[in-house]
Amino acid sequence: MDPFIRQFGEYNAKTNTYAIPAYFLSFMNSFVFIGFAVGIYIGSVISARYGRRMTVFGMSLWALCSATIIITATTKEQMLVSRILNYLYIGMELSVIPVFQSEIMPAPVRGFAVGSYQMSIGLGGLIINSVCRGTSTLTTNAAWRIPMGLYYIVPTIVGSSVWFIPESPRFLLSKARVEEAKVSLRRLRVDKSASAIDTEVESILLSLEAEKDNGTYSDLVKGTNLRRTLIVMGTNFFLQATGQSFSSSYGTVFIKSLGTVNAFTMAAVNTSLNAVGSFIGMVLVDKVGRRPILCVGSFMQGAVLLTMGGVGSIATQTVQTKSAVVAMTTLFGFTFSTGWAPLTYIISSEMGEQKLRDKTQRVGSWVNVLTNFVVAFTLPYLLNAPYAALGAKVGFIFGPIAITACIWAFLCVPECRGRSLEEIDLLFHYKVSAISSSRWVAPSVIQELSNVAHGEGKEIEEEKV
Repeated sequence: MDPFIRQFGEYNAKTNTYAIPAYFLSFMNSFVFIGFAVGIYIGSVISARYGRRMTVFGMSLWALCSATIIITATTKEQMLVSRILNYLYIGMELSVIPVFQSEIMPAPVRGFAVGSYQMSIGLGGLIINSVCRGTSTLTTNAAWRIPMGLYYIVPTIVGSSVWFIPESPRFLLSKARVEEAKVSLRRLRVDKSASAIDTEVESILLSLEAEKDNGTYSDLVKGTNLRRTLIVMGTNFFLQATGQSFSSSYGTVFIKSLGTVNAFTMAAVNTSLNAVGSFIGMVLVDKVGRRPILCVGSFMQGAVLLTMGGVGSIATQTVQTKSAVVAMTTLFGFTFSTGWAPLTYIISSEMGEQKLRDKTQRVGSWVNVLTNFVVAFTLPYLLNAPYAALGAKVGFIFGPIAITACIWAFLCVPECRGRSLEEIDLLFHYKVSAISSSRWVAPSVIQELSNVAHGEGKEIEEEKV
């Protein structure tokens, strides 16, 4: 927006225009991950110690404070600091919401529920971009302050209503609060009979008993936990390494630089399609499974990125070629939102065992943040002159990474569709390979967890696979 650029940009006397320098764009979209990383740590610590609801309440209060600092910003420095503080809230949110959703939902719809986290991001982006499109014609600072004023709405609603939501029964059982966990499960389950509730409580308690570790960081790399940790780290790495920041953080600026369409109109179109893609991913994840969506999604991302790079390599850039590049950025955002965007949160929240779930999510999120920081920091220098000035040719960098992500997902990520978190524990205990995981039939959960808890579990036999 022109008022935002005038307020926080630098004046160029030669061109008689204001512009935000590349270094500050880099700072704005990379330094925020300092707050993101701190928020992940604080959120997961509070979540593990005081519960999921307390974390949601605390992060909502923090969001209201950071929103006030953002909306009153008058200098580049204040805007940068306020964004870093706001991302602390986002880090807390990432550390608790997918885990909370995963723990309270029954297995058949867990993927759909956790996938709604990405859906909410898409809908939020659609609303913000639509408001930005409406205010982009204003000539005062109200053009950018109105959209940022929306930051007050969601934290206010969430913070005031979170206490009406049941606490995670798995968290309560990890704190030996059995009766409270039963009350929570009765509110969360369709079958409220005593036998059904007692059976689920028993399976969770046996799963906790079967976990031989003490819930320390070193336990993340011991035994079967090493495989689980590496899956979460790899999924979060490829989520960002395929260049999603190009679309989400720099997409509007990049499209505006091409001069073919209204950048804010295109941003609204892209966020609309991304929201549709997220919904499609939500619906398919519990029907088709995790692995097919990851593999197809990353392959499509790679194809789109390589196509964009090829079009961007044409010596003479016409309106048609620039429009094709815009179309590729739209398709990239759609394929990303359908596949890796929702699936990463689902996989990260269901891979860790109960005692390590918060730490597993924390480590995976840190990989997410670090990778996103590197990509976001380097993108302005890759895209713009007088640096690399690759423009659309960045597709040649991120495209091969997306193809690598497809291969990695096929070889490493097990299928957890329709499995309870306790069945997933058994899947790793029996060392079922990712490729054969779709065909694996889980044995009696309570009996097998009881065997594992008492040291009687056996390695899976070949015919079970």
